[in-house]
Amino acid sequence: MKSNSDLGFREEQYYETLSGSEKGGGEGSHSGQRKSRLNKYALAASILASTNSILLGYDIGVMSGAILFIKEHLVITSTQVEILVGSLNVCSLIGSLASGKTSDYIGRRYTIILAAVLFLIGALLMGLAPSYSFLMGGRIVAGIGVGYALMIGPLYTAELSPATTRGLLSSLPEIFITVGILIGYISNYALSGAPKHINWRLMLGISAFPAIIVAVGVIFMPESPRWLVMKGRYDEARKILIRTSDNIEEAEARLAEMTKASSPSRWHGEGVWKELIFKPSKSVRRILIAAIGVNFFMQASGNDAVVYYSPEVFKDAGINDAHMLMGVTVIMGLAKTFFALLSALYLDEFGRRPLLLLGSVGMAISLATLGLGSKFLEHSLTKPTWAIIVCVVAVSSALSFFSIGLGPITWVYSSEIFPMKFRAQGTSIAVSVNRLVSGIVAMTFLSVARKISFGGVFFLFSGILVIGTAFFYVFLPETKGKSLEEIEALFEDKDEYPVRQKLLS
Repeated sequence: MKSNSDLGFREEQYYETLSGSEKGGGEGSHSGQRKSRLNKYALAASILASTNSILLGYDIGVMSGAILFIKEHLVITSTQVEILVGSLNVCSLIGSLASGKTSDYIGRRYTIILAAVLFLIGALLMGLAPSYSFLMGGRIVAGIGVGYALMIGPLYTAELSPATTRGLLSSLPEIFITVGILIGYISNYALSGAPKHINWRLMLGISAFPAIIVAVGVIFMPESPRWLVMKGRYDEARKILIRTSDNIEEAEARLAEMTKASSPSRWHGEGVWKELIFKPSKSVRRILIAAIGVNFFMQASGNDAVVYYSPEVFKDAGINDAHMLMGVTVIMGLAKTFFALLSALYLDEFGRRPLLLLGSVGMAISLATLGLGSKFLEHSLTKPTWAIIVCVVAVSSALSFFSIGLGPITWVYSSEIFPMKFRAQGTSIAVSVNRLVSGIVAMTFLSVARKISFGGVFFLFSGILVIGTAFFYVFLPETKGKSLEEIEALFEDKDEYPVRQKLLS
């Protein structure tokens, strides 16, 4: 390891932490021996990278209200509504699949810019759409941008962050999604009184502004140090690591770990896709199953569908006033945002597994309660107020528990468990599963509800979460406080979770 004088950056000891910390110690096991403070430079870069997620959150929130006015103004059927709502998620599959190769080729920063530009174009097309087909075109373009954003934001943040604060920083995309949903709800409430041929255009077109801010802001962000190491640009990586570490010794230790992890001698010399999909090692296969599983259950839980169609659910429950519907969704958004922030703040203290299991169990119980309430109202002629309140509270509870567990932890976990060589492509596969399942659920929710009722759908989601909780307990190890290079060892044969090892061997 080089001495401090060899670095040439002694005058650039950017220890921009909230207060000083001990010298020495690497990113991983050593970091567990001291209390690391939040690095302001890493925080600022992570916030900028995660801002793209506001765009998806805003679309989810705003479409829940805008679709009521679009349906009336453009005179479209319920099937067309499902296709319109779900198309963004399905088309985001294209972006998430392409994002791994793209980000490895042009870098993480420029991939973030690409995502913002695509969403900007899509937002303008949606806001100016003269017809249903034009509106669909805008959602397809925006969807591809969302696919890029959902993969690259958590990946970039995980690669930039020190291990001791990676949970908080990597959960920022979920926080921004939640904030975006809240802003979308507020936009619905504020614009619901405007003329019906204008209000939905304003709701959808406003999202162009944050896309511009993201594209400009990324110019000031550093590149991912792990990507720079993969490209052999060690001096540039060292500069960034000095700024995102507590001291130079930690920066050098992180650089040494990254260099070792990116060494060609560690791999079989085969193509990345071949090693990842067709001939994976035991540890890589276990990682892939864990990443795909957590992303599948995140969307199979029905969270996005509940957010998209909550006004429809509340209308069925007996709330018919449009302005009141929008007001109820704002309350839901506030609750969801509060618990997303709470989870992020304690993710590095309590760990991934406890919060994930708590959130999944709580969401399963909440959805079962919502199913009971919906079933009661379905067979009630009077629609009692207390039953409506139970449904509103159950929806808010389900979304809040999602924000505690599956919401932030899915992005954190997916971006941190893959080895460096497979990280971009592996994360893109996991996110692609996420978007595909989200699209399928969004495009079939109303149709399935017509067959088995809203209550039946919520019971189905609750049952899926029970299975998901068992999956998380068995297959997902704790990654708190470990470097990205150390996490791979958790999936090796020497496994602290022997049940998972046996099932995946």
